Amino acid sequence: MKALLYTPSLPRFFAARALGKRFPVRALPLALKELPPPERPGFRRVRVLLSGVCGSDLALLYGKSPPSLSPFFSFPAVLGHEILGEVEGVRVAVNPLLACLERGLPPCPMCQQGEEGLCQNLAEGALAPGMLGYNRDLPGGWGEWTLAREERLYPIPEGVPDERAVLAEPLAVVLRGLRRFQPWPEEVLILGMGTIGLLTLRLLRALGYGGRVYAVAKHPHQAEKARAFGANRVFGSAREALEERARRYRYLLFEGHRGGYRGVVEASGSGRGFREALALAAEGGRVLLLGAPGVEWADLSPFWFKEVGLVGSYTYTREEFREAVALLPELSGLEGLVGGVFPLAAWPEALLSKGKALFRPNVA
Repeated sequence: MKALLYTPSLPRFFAARALGKRFPVRALPLALKELPPPERPGFRRVRVLLSGVCGSDLALLYGKSPPSLSPFFSFPAVLGHEILGEVEGVRVAVNPLLACLERGLPPCPMCQQGEEGLCQNLAEGALAPGMLGYNRDLPGGWGEWTLAREERLYPIPEGVPDERAVLAEPLAVVLRGLRRFQPWPEEVLILGMGTIGLLTLRLLRALGYGGRVYAVAKHPHQAEKARAFGANRVFGSAREALEERARRYRYLLFEGHRGGYRGVVEASGSGRGFREALALAAEGGRVLLLGAPGVEWADLSPFWFKEVGLVGSYTYTREEFREAVALLPELSGLEGLVGGVFPLAAWPEALLSKGKALFRPNVA
């Protein structure tokens, strides 16, 4: 089968980390390969229809992933953990977690509670470390075929377009985060109107949240989608949002603030976004970290000086994934997040595209 294989390279890692998006995309350690069709006892072969490019994929390619996570990935690997597939003519969303169940191990304490996203055996058992898309033993969605246990396959409801159905995995991430953020504050500011931020906004409204939602959007097309998804107001920058609500104080070269927003969702996945979220949170407010910043500098004083609370969220339970799939028919417009659908051979163009990029592996 044809697949995009990521093979780590230390020289390219350090060069991409230093140069960021200025690093030539064709020099990234990614290549289109011909691989044997995957096969493993106890797993079903899934024909990949669409697979998304996630911010965590880009962070890996550009050397931004936290080093502390490296023992829980295994390479070389076919990337792609946002997967819409087909099994015997039925469209399915693939839950990419590889927990105790897949590893042939008795359930760890977290898996016993249903919290397979927090499995304590990510690097143990019969499989290499990591979930689908970061695992050398099982290919992710950036290939023509993947493998999954029957329990990880969720049929897509009738009438849901493919471009919406492939968003089931990031939608499940957001659903879990919002559940952990309850009780919801009377107002929420969402930092970053990429895929995760816009899904957060759309899902908040779909779940019945009636408070005021503010959004920080870097680009005009993101601001337009934020308004369409129910934002009461859209700011062009975190600075603009801060000046709207907080009082600024200066001493010599230093600046501090009082006031802000009762709830802040950091959805940009950057260290800068995390720092901005802490500054934007009001005294006694809370921050939900849905993005995935790595090793970054941050002023931690808001945690004690303003008594800001922090909620982190990573993946999902099986039930949360199932609920996300069941919500898809109600979430019309999500397919508008897709910026382009690409064959595997056009991967450089996909990684540079604006909006959510998808691969359609089974086309020339």
